[in-house]
Amino acid sequence: MCVSRTKERYTIISRSACALFCLFGNLLDAHAFQTGTDDQGALEQQPNIIFILTDDQRFDALGHAGNALISTPEMDRLAAAGTYFKNAMVTTPICAASRASILTGLQERTHNFNFQTGDIRAAYMETSYPTLLRNHGYTTAFYGKYGVLYQGLDQQFDVFESYDRNGAFPDRRGYYYKTLGSDTVHLTRYTGQKALDFINGADGSKPFCLSLSFSAPHAHDNAREQYFWQTESDSLLQDIQMPGPELGEGRYFKAQPKMVREGFNRLRWTWRYDTPKKYQHSVKGYYRMISGIDREIGKIREQLEKKGLAENTVIILMGDNGYFLGERQLAGKWLLYDNSVRVPLIVYDPRVKTHYTSAALALNIDVPSTILDLAGLPQPDTWHGKSLLPIVRGKTADLERDTVLLEHLWEFDHIPPSEGVRTHQWKYFRYVNDKSIEELYSLKDDPREIDNLAKNPKYAIKLRAFREKTDALAEAYSDAYSEGPANLGAVLPKNGKVGYQWELPKNGVAQTAYQLLVASSEEKLKNNIGDVWNSGRVLSDKTTAIVHRGKTLKKGQTYFFKVRLWDGDNRLSRYSQYRSFGMPQQAP
Repeated sequence: MCVSRTKERYTIISRSACALFCLFGNLLDAHAFQTGTDDQGALEQQPNIIFILTDDQRFDALGHAGNALISTPEMDRLAAAGTYFKNAMVTTPICAASRASILTGLQERTHNFNFQTGDIRAAYMETSYPTLLRNHGYTTAFYGKYGVLYQGLDQQFDVFESYDRNGAFPDRRGYYYKTLGSDTVHLTRYTGQKALDFINGADGSKPFCLSLSFSAPHAHDNAREQYFWQTESDSLLQDIQMPGPELGEGRYFKAQPKMVREGFNRLRWTWRYDTPKKYQHSVKGYYRMISGIDREIGKIREQLEKKGLAENTVIILMGDNGYFLGERQLAGKWLLYDNSVRVPLIVYDPRVKTHYTSAALALNIDVPSTILDLAGLPQPDTWHGKSLLPIVRGKTADLERDTVLLEHLWEFDHIPPSEGVRTHQWKYFRYVNDKSIEELYSLKDDPREIDNLAKNPKYAIKLRAFREKTDALAEAYSDAYSEGPANLGAVLPKNGKVGYQWELPKNGVAQTAYQLLVASSEEKLKNNIGDVWNSGRVLSDKTTAIVHRGKTLKKGQTYFFKVRLWDGDNRLSRYSQYRSFGMPQQAP
């Protein structure tokens, strides 16, 4: 029989009917295939856990997701036998912040880690999932791309090796520099072998958690060819002409705001997709590299069988963020479209004999919660995620989560930061440095996110509601470390030059730089538009007598200003509350 499970009820239907439902787009919230009775005794034991993280694998780069071009039989087996989360997302579509979120269970807005900050705060890593597991009897191991600046891996893992593509080589050696014996092998093969060696050495005295982080299928950015795969993948797609990207016409690119059109998403498109030859090479290379990971998963599962560990080892597979494959004439990730936000997520627990396809809004921050739950450990109160185990075990189809905060907050000139929310049926986002640039999509009617409803008066109420929800969630996930400056003031000295001042926040964070916005209206300042003066990032610890250097301030005019700061580890605070000041009719 096929069990179709919704939030309200369980309905027994025939296998043929279930297949028909799946054929017409998964009309039900979730479906299950009963294959036996769960091993209740084993469920009460602490299992071994293998967490596999891939780099840049988007949600549909998986055969089980309906992709007929990619070869992922092992991932498909896991998805077909385990729980497949078809709507899984990352809260931040970039590897550094997403990986920090996976380790700490925190949104980017809280951990505040990105490529240009110093080490992630030690306080957050003290309650990371590997640390907690190790402190409670698990043997923990890590191999691959760690991706987060932290000096305490020896506190998280009993054994580990952290490595990534070697940027010193602008060619295939970026992926081929590690050796096994006398052979130089692809990083995917190297990581797979490290996993096999670890499993082979497991003596069964303690449960283990093995975290594997493959660098593939990430492009080797500083190489002309971009993608380097193993020879075993050469025959894949060899005689296939890859279909062009959805939304590949120029009009979809031209619809992007200027900072996107001129940013890294476009630049990297020219590296990978701007000619038919590049496009064919890059997309095939991307798929072939994922197939390389798939082969290693097969070897890992075979080794678990040989060691007698397969029936008590849970395997979790996830991508660290999604990816553009030429859609909208863009590449990379970073933006809040589903291309770069949605990822594959599979939880395979061999002790659970039922397969589910879940429609829940599962997130990367749910993975550490799930890992702790598998180990029988409570998650810290500070974490933001939820365990997926109740869904995996068929106890519920609902995470009681109707809205997700999405954010990409890294302040980098070539990638505009953005924030917004997603529900099952809606997506809203805006660009942080100009919040008047907004996008609103009805995902039910417009799953490709083409028809931006933000300027449509018919949706004004909904737009306002999503703005407020974004504000509320951003506030909820902001902690004391990110508090902005306080007690702002504007001084009008006798020479008529306005001087700005503020006090440092009470959190004790030191200021190494600031950004001051001065606007001609409250509305512009609310949208982070400094039309009178945007100081940009100024390297200074000064908090008083900051002389106005923007447009000339007019007599009798009222202005509005606010400020944010960077700390000693280059972490950015929230903006302060704004203040207003009026220029006198006559100079003092």
